[in-house]
Amino acid sequence: MRREIFDTDHDLYRESVAAFLKREVVPFHDRWEKDGIVPREVWAKAGEVGILGLGVPEEYGGSGIDDFRFNAVVAEEICRVGASGLGFGLQNDVMAPYLVRLTTEEQRRRWLPGFASGELITAIAMTEPGAGSDLQGIQATALRDGDHYVLNGQKTFITNGINADLVVVVARTDPGAGAHGISLLAVERGMPGFERGRNLDKIGLKAQDTAELSFTDVRVPAANLIGTENQGFVHLMTNLPQERLAIAVSATAACEAVLAQTIEYCKNRTAFGRPISRFQNTRFLLAELATETDLARTYVDRAITLLNRGELTPEDAAKAKWWTTELANRVMDRCLQLHGGYGYMMEYPVAKAWQDARIQSIFGGTTEIMKEIVGRSLGL
Repeated sequence: MRREIFDTDHDLYRESVAAFLKREVVPFHDRWEKDGIVPREVWAKAGEVGILGLGVPEEYGGSGIDDFRFNAVVAEEICRVGASGLGFGLQNDVMAPYLVRLTTEEQRRRWLPGFASGELITAIAMTEPGAGSDLQGIQATALRDGDHYVLNGQKTFITNGINADLVVVVARTDPGAGAHGISLLAVERGMPGFERGRNLDKIGLKAQDTAELSFTDVRVPAANLIGTENQGFVHLMTNLPQERLAIAVSATAACEAVLAQTIEYCKNRTAFGRPISRFQNTRFLLAELATETDLARTYVDRAITLLNRGELTPEDAAKAKWWTTELANRVMDRCLQLHGGYGYMMEYPVAKAWQDARIQSIFGGTTEIMKEIVGRSLGL
């Protein structure tokens, strides 16, 4: 089914992103997988060609265009080449709204130029060893002391955690106020007491640095408060629909990419004297997966349109996130099965796609939490 949400500007931008990935990413990604991290210079190169800073005003070095369709183009092209180590999505889709919409003029001038150029890599630290999808369970504290906050706590599973120069930390500034006592603080590289732990060894997303972070009596200037004190939970809830839609965009694009690879494989792989694509089971399975992926694509494209209008609800984003990520896991598993033993070999892209897809139904809020959000919206 032909997509209708993009215009000529998006098509030209897609060509530019694809060319960048072909030149600067694809030849090196296997090495980054082994290293467990993407070199910082790749971020700078991405900034030079306009892949970072989407939604950042031109006066701070960004694109000046607040149109999530450009974000979707970047995510889709990254998925098409399997470059799962790039943390660009976190920078563009998750961090940009916090640093553009919730910051002061002084903060924007301090951080956004480097953010758009790729010189300033960012992360958000929500998850803790004892608090994942339930953000109200956060235990990190940041208590006011004069013109500073004293931050203490542990964070884990932090994407871009090793490379990050600026980490937005979710912490309790009023420990007795529940969800109404949470704030967002920008912690910068080099602040005393801010330590990075292991670059975590994951099942997939091997090239993406994911770290444990610790904060021991870190004195964070009050000037680094993001948004309004004790309104951090509200800020998070406001921005999570875009984050969850971004995950859905990537999940759907990954389904499309692996389906295309698998269809081609089935046309060329023979068994019992004929291509396996000629067997009814193969055709029916691929027909089912292709149909479900097309339906997911239609919903996701509609959600992108609604987000651009400011009309995407948390419930609709949750539906997109849980459905597409569960679909991605199913598509990768079935496509791997169609590859037979070769699908279990890492030299075939489907093996890596299968590994990378597993986390999608967990991060950004688990499938179970997404269903809870949808269920509550039904009055249940």
